[in-house]
Amino acid sequence: MNRYPLWKYLLIVVAISVGVIYALPNVYPPDPAIQISSATPGSATDQKAIDIATDALDENGLSYFGVEKGEKNGLIRFYSLEDQLKAQSLIDAQLRSFAPNGYIVAVNLAPTTPMWLQNMGAGPMKYGLDLAGGVHFLLEVDTPQVLAKEMKSIEEQLEKYQRQEMLRGVQVSSKADKVTVKADTEELRDKFSSYIRSDLSQLEYTRSQAAGKFLVEATFSDTYIREKEGMAVEQNLSALRKRVNLLGVSEPLVQRQGRRRIVVQLPGLQDTAEAKKIIGKTASLEFRLEANPGTLSTRRELFPYKDEKKQSYSGGAYLEKKIVIRGDHVSNATASIDPETSGAQVNITLNSEGGTLINRASRKNIGRGLGVLFIEYNPVTRKALDDEGNETIITEFVPDKKIISLATIQAALNMQFRITGLDSTAEASELALLLKAGALAAPMGFIEERTIGPSLGKENVETGVKSVQLGLALVLIFMLVYYRVFGLAANIALTVNLVLLIAIMSIFGATLTLPGIAGIVLTVGMAVDANVLIFSRIREELKNGIPPQTAIKAGFDRAFTTILDANVTTFIVAIILYAIGSGPIKGFAITLAIGIVTSMFTAIVVTRSVVNLIYGNRQVKTLMI
Repeated sequence: MNRYPLWKYLLIVVAISVGVIYALPNVYPPDPAIQISSATPGSATDQKAIDIATDALDENGLSYFGVEKGEKNGLIRFYSLEDQLKAQSLIDAQLRSFAPNGYIVAVNLAPTTPMWLQNMGAGPMKYGLDLAGGVHFLLEVDTPQVLAKEMKSIEEQLEKYQRQEMLRGVQVSSKADKVTVKADTEELRDKFSSYIRSDLSQLEYTRSQAAGKFLVEATFSDTYIREKEGMAVEQNLSALRKRVNLLGVSEPLVQRQGRRRIVVQLPGLQDTAEAKKIIGKTASLEFRLEANPGTLSTRRELFPYKDEKKQSYSGGAYLEKKIVIRGDHVSNATASIDPETSGAQVNITLNSEGGTLINRASRKNIGRGLGVLFIEYNPVTRKALDDEGNETIITEFVPDKKIISLATIQAALNMQFRITGLDSTAEASELALLLKAGALAAPMGFIEERTIGPSLGKENVETGVKSVQLGLALVLIFMLVYYRVFGLAANIALTVNLVLLIAIMSIFGATLTLPGIAGIVLTVGMAVDANVLIFSRIREELKNGIPPQTAIKAGFDRAFTTILDANVTTFIVAIILYAIGSGPIKGFAITLAIGIVTSMFTAIVVTRSVVNLIYGNRQVKTLMI
C-alpha cells in the first residue's frame, strides 16, 4: 500500500529537472550596462563611438568589462550601478562633442545567463517597470482635431448637396466645432434644415435670422462627441500597441486613462529618445495628384519637398487639394532597396477600398504626377485664459506637410505599388513601421514622462526576494516543528513548488512585478494549506483507530475534493482579476494562477511521493505527524 509505480516517480523527476533548468537563469543577476545606439533609426553604432566611450572611462578611472559591439548597438558592462550612472553622463558628454545628436546613450541591464542554458531556450523572468526600471509616458489625444476634420467633411457634404440641387443664394462655411449655412430665403434655409435632420443626424442645429440672411448653425451632439472621442482614443490605443510591439519591448502596458489620455509603460527600456520617436510620432500619408497649370488656385496647394535637393523649382510643387487615398488605406508596408537605383523604397499594400480608389484615380490620369505627402504633427504650446480667467498652457498640433515623392503615373495602379525617393534605408524603415503599425486617429502630446532607473528597481528586487525568503523560512520551520516527518515532506514539496513556479513564469515570458512577488509570497502560504488539510485528515483517521497505512491513503484521497474546490474557486478569482485588472493587478493574478496550478501538483503528487518513499509498503505502527 502507498506505493507509486516507477513511471510516476520518473515523471516527477523529469518535471523537477525541467523546473530546475528553466528556473536556474534567475540565479544569474544581470550586469549594469551602458548601451550606445545611433540616433538615426535603423543605423548601427560604429566602432569609433565605442572607442571614444572606453577612452573616456579609462581617463576618469571608471572600471568596466565586457565591451560588446552588436549588429546595431554597442554595450559596455560595469561592476556597480554607481559606476554605470557616472559613466552614462560621461559618455553622453563625450559623444555629444564628437557628434551632436548623433548617438543615444542609455542605461541598461545586460543578461548573464550561461550559453548552455541559452541554447536550451532558458532565460530569466522579465521584470516589470517597478523592478527593472523603464519609462512611463502619459499622453493626451487631441480629439478636437478629429472633430474639426469631421466638421470640414460635413461642410463638403453640404456643398455637394447644394451643387446637386442647384441651389443659388447659399453660403456654407465651417469652424472647428460648427457649420453655418447662410441662405437668402427662408425656403432655402428650410431645405438645408430638412437635409441636416434626415442625413446628418449627428448634428444639432438652430435656425435664426440676421442681417437679412436666414441662418442654420449646426454643432455635434454631446453623445456623438463622446462616441467620436472614444473611437479616436481606441484607434490610437490599437496603433500604439502595434508600435510598442515593433519596438520589441516585452510585456508593455498600453491602456486608456480617463476620457482622452493614454498610459504607456515600457519595462526595462531606458532609451526614452527612441521610444518617444516611435510612440509619439503622429505621421500620416496623403496621395494627391499633381495640379495642372490651369487648376484653379482654390483647388491646389503648394508644398515643399522633404529633401530640398529634389526641388523641381524654387518653392516646391503644387498638388490638388483633393485627396486620392490616405495612410489608413495601407494594410501593409515593408522597406527594401530599389534594384534599379539602389535607393531606399517602401513597398505598399492597400486594403480593398484603397486599391479601388487608387486604381480609379490613376487609370484616368496616366501621364500626370502623383505626389506622396508626408505629414507630421508638431506640438506647439501657448498660454491662454480658461473660463475662470486663470492662465493655462494649451498644446496644439501644427501639421508639417512635405512631399517625399512625386512620380509620373505610367500605368493604372493597383493594391500593390512602391514609394521611392526616400533619403535612406533608415527613413524607409521608420516610414514602413509607422504605416504598418497603423495611423493615429489624432495627434498626441506627452503630458508626463518618468524614467525609473535600474538602481531603484534593484532595491525593489532585493526587498521582494527578502520577503519571499522570510515567508518561506517561517513556513518551513512551522511545518517541520508541527508535523515532523510529514512536515519535511511538505517542505520538499514547497521548495519544488517555488522552483516550478519560477520556471513556468520564465518559460512563458511572464513579467514579474512587485504585486507579482506578493503573489509568490501568498502562493507559499497557500501551497502548504493543502498539506495542512491532508495531514489533519490523517491525524483524524489515526484517532479513529485506522491503521497508519490506511490513514495515509484516506488522508490524501478524502482531502482531495476539498483541496480541489478551494483551489478552483481561487483560480477563477485570479482569472477575473487578470481580465478586469490593470497592469499591477494582472501581474498579481498571473503569479497567483500559476502558483495554484503548481501547488496542486506539489502538495498532492510530490508530497505523497516523498511520504510513499518513507512509509510506503512497510509495516508501520506509528506515524511521526
